[in-house]
Amino acid sequence: MRILGKAVVACVACAVFGATAYGYTALSSLDGVERVDVIDGAKPGEQPADGSLDILLVGRDARDDQFGNPLPAEVLRELRAGANGDDLTDTLMVLRIPNGKKDVRAFSIPRDSYVQLPGDLGKGKINSAFGLTKLAEAGRLRKAGVTDKAKIYKDSLTAGRRATRQVVEDLTGVKIDHYAEVNLLSFYEISKAVGGVDVCLKKATKDENSGADFPAGPQTISGSEALAFVRQRDGLPRTDLDRVRRQQVFLAALARSVLSQGTLANPGRLSDLIEAVKKSVVLDESWDLLDFVRQMNGISGGGIQFDTVPVVNVDYRYNPSKPTATAVQVDPVQIKAFAAGLIGAAPATPQVAVDVLNASPKDGLAARVSSVLTGKGFAQGRTDNVPARRTSLVRFPADLAAAGADIAKQLGGLTTQVSGDVPAGHVEVLLGQVYNGPGVSDGGGAAGGPPPISPDGDNCVD
Repeated sequence: MRILGKAVVACVACAVFGATAYGYTALSSLDGVERVDVIDGAKPGEQPADGSLDILLVGRDARDDQFGNPLPAEVLRELRAGANGDDLTDTLMVLRIPNGKKDVRAFSIPRDSYVQLPGDLGKGKINSAFGLTKLAEAGRLRKAGVTDKAKIYKDSLTAGRRATRQVVEDLTGVKIDHYAEVNLLSFYEISKAVGGVDVCLKKATKDENSGADFPAGPQTISGSEALAFVRQRDGLPRTDLDRVRRQQVFLAALARSVLSQGTLANPGRLSDLIEAVKKSVVLDESWDLLDFVRQMNGISGGGIQFDTVPVVNVDYRYNPSKPTATAVQVDPVQIKAFAAGLIGAAPATPQVAVDVLNASPKDGLAARVSSVLTGKGFAQGRTDNVPARRTSLVRFPADLAAAGADIAKQLGGLTTQVSGDVPAGHVEVLLGQVYNGPGVSDGGGAAGGPPPISPDGDNCVD
């Protein structure tokens, strides 16, 4: 089962409830939401120290509710979900909210990203951290003599959630301040509670595995249709990356729906949404929702943008003994630079122009990397292809050493060199055959790829 990180609904809902007296009062009824101990050393209302409030949104592939009760067979049939499923986190998304600003930048991490897992788990797909840790903790508790099944279930779930938070922090360099999690049933109920959301497809599509069966063009979806929309990957040009984009488009539309006057002015719909969140969403125990509303008062739908971390290779053959096994190859250095840039890096000196020269066989690489750097505030210099070389290099005049070092860091930690051959006011970037930094791929988070999704954008997708 491949599902969307639906928990963003809880964040968006909390942000907009404060827009009406009814919503603000009703928010207090969310005290019944399941709370878990996921964030290390967190205190209710504590302000983040890194310049951004960071929320990890997790979509679990689980066939039970947040209290461990199995979902009814009729619900599983409607959701086209089998009775058994791996305990995986099939969607991971981080919301970055810079202190003192209303713009929200969300980024997705592909579920098959091949990373270093926490503890002694070695390397594996990022979505396996939850289930592997949960299983190991349950075994440890039984070996220690614990026989209470409820305690084993609860404590092993907490261990899985904490491992998921840890692996995301390790990969992105982002200190997670809050955690929200949902499963299949919560997505089904929340999408119906808001009266459906508007999406658009470039062409008709049908997929038996996900249950997707949609015409081309604009349409309103909810419930099991919405789940099918965000689950589909078969038949999509970029498979998992396009599925992530589907998820982002749906969330953007959901934000637009929740933030619309039609929802805010409808007490019945708000009540349904609160009840859906209350009985299906799991939050960390340090999250003060009323305080969050105060912080986010005034957010608008257009202030939310969804993107995907940069990827190196979506068809990474990571296991020589199993040549058909694939994962998504990512570069942690590249992802850390990407995540940091979302809340604003130090502005570059405007007069510094960057010439980007492609010495690799990758078509269009110079233009994509140039676009990355102009997005960071540098002036655009020339782009060109040059004779092949293996390694990358950033060259600059002595007076631009600081700018050259910054550019090298932005591109994943390239070698630097002071050179009298580089024109005054310019920094030169030579991209070698082994370059794996920002812009290397037209996948998520890379210049030249699809633009970020926002609620006010033209979001018709594959």
